[in-house]
Amino acid sequence: MLLHQNIKQYNMKIGIIGSGNIGGNLGKHWAKAGHNVMFSSRHPEELGSLVKEAGPNAKAMSVTDTFEAKADVYVLAMPYKAIDQISELYAGEYANSVILDATNPYPERDGEMAQDVRDANYNASEYTAMKFSSAKTAKAFNTIKASDLKNRAFEDTDKLSVPFAAQDQESKSVVKELIEDIGFDAVYVGNLSDTKIMDPDQEIYGLSTSKSNLLETINSQRSF
Repeated sequence: MLLHQNIKQYNMKIGIIGSGNIGGNLGKHWAKAGHNVMFSSRHPEELGSLVKEAGPNAKAMSVTDTFEAKADVYVLAMPYKAIDQISELYAGEYANSVILDATNPYPERDGEMAQDVRDANYNASEYTAMKFSSAKTAKAFNTIKASDLKNRAFEDTDKLSVPFAAQDQESKSVVKELIEDIGFDAVYVGNLSDTKIMDPDQEIYGLSTSKSNLLETINSQRSF
């Protein structure tokens, strides 16, 4: 299903799983950039104003219909505790797609499973990749403040940087393009095993800064 060799010319079909502050703003930006966006919710009829804001490249669908639509990319922007159920329920639908994981495990919200992941010898994005094993997983947009995502997209100067990690070259290329398409600088952190630095309470979580400053912060942490 993925991908055209010249990805710059390829408008992707993107399914947004969770249409809150992060998923909603990402979908609006990508629709503006020319991608085909499917906002999903258990109550898609409540997403009318979001779709109207996003414009003609967006529509609202149920979560089931969104997975059955065989998107190129699925953006996980729902509470972390939903990963187990969604990965199992739609296991036949997302194979070979890119899973863009924008989630974070917050034990106070997500319960024991989130604490277990934070205490494990793997990190949160590796857990997502294990659950969505037939897809290609990448991590991005979990560190950015919702207000910066909403207000700092499509800037020509003083761009904010967005760190990302990826499981393979294909997911790396896709996610880099999606970050840059909406006016942020993409900063590659590494593969999924390198994403601890992106997790809540870690060094670059919530950091809004330039590409050069972000790279400096990442490299300083790796020097220890």
